[in-house]
Amino acid sequence: MLGLTDMKATRVYQDALEEGREEATRSLLLRQLTLKLGALSEASQTAVTELPMAQLEQLSEALFDFSTEADLQNWLTQRATVD
Repeated sequence: MLGLTDMKATRVYQDALEEGREEATRSLLLRQLTLKLGALSEASQTAVTELPMAQLEQLSEALFDFSTEADLQNWLTQRATVD
């Protein structure tokens, strides 16, 4: 029988843990963006939820420079053209 330590070392456990971290990061960023910019459009929410973890981390820093949802949209558009 697998012990807790053995289970934590499995790929399935690690993948689930990473998914949980990414979901928590997305949720936190959406809350922060909503507090800073007001209610976000469905398109903005969807675009943020589809970002990979590396871009979520970049967004977590960039959001401090945003004043409007247009700033967020510009940031998202710039990232889309870079990738």
